[in-house]
Amino acid sequence: MKVVLFCGGFGMRMREYSEAVPKPMVPIGYRPILWHVMKYYAHYGYKDFVLCLGYKADVIKNYFRNYDECLSNDFVLSGGGKNLQLLSSDIHDWRITFVDTGLTSNIGQRLKAVEKHLQGEEVFLANYTDGLSDVNLHELTDIFLRSNRVACFVSVKPVASFHMITVDEDGLVKSIEHITKSGARINGGFFLFRREIFQYMKEGEELVEEPFRRLISEGQLLSYSHNKFWACMDTFKELQVLEDLYSRGKAPWAVWNGKH
Repeated sequence: MKVVLFCGGFGMRMREYSEAVPKPMVPIGYRPILWHVMKYYAHYGYKDFVLCLGYKADVIKNYFRNYDECLSNDFVLSGGGKNLQLLSSDIHDWRITFVDTGLTSNIGQRLKAVEKHLQGEEVFLANYTDGLSDVNLHELTDIFLRSNRVACFVSVKPVASFHMITVDEDGLVKSIEHITKSGARINGGFFLFRREIFQYMKEGEELVEEPFRRLISEGQLLSYSHNKFWACMDTFKELQVLEDLYSRGKAPWAVWNGKH
């Protein structure tokens, strides 16, 4: 199965970073969040990636064209620095397709733009590339394949500090509750699709708007509830949380380390 990664957005809430680099290239530790997402999928055996590029596509292209394995792998240096022997490798068996999907395209348009690169793929995965999780991809994939549904996404509990309220027609508040206690769930940005998804999409539509509503009306959209770690990097505060977890060796999404 190929993995489609949406990498073309502007990342406006990360403006201080996104003016210099696209949001997927904002670093956590030695590597950008895009690498962490790809490393997660590679751990489960999915190493054929399709990158939907847009804003500052050159930064992403050049990063992988000039990839430095030494940053995150052990190596032996000898001969006064002339010889370098890698003891492990990150991306030697990855296949990455770089596709310009438009500067201002929405997610639906970006997915439609890479349809030709998914020929022969009956099922494929997709991700927003701004969220990290320890969701068990083997279990998720197995459930989706057995469901025979067209699409599936991981739903998670919101982590934002908001309060949900209910009001009557006069504006009087009837209840107020922290969103994490409300039972509400949100789209976590981890998707599985069958090729039939393209039959539900029309030109210019946002993926989770009209196409998903069509899927819902036909009983073809599945949600996989994940209640363990999930975090999204939308703000600097959220980036700092991820950085702190990584720096302390407590990154739950780093399933490739064998500690989770």
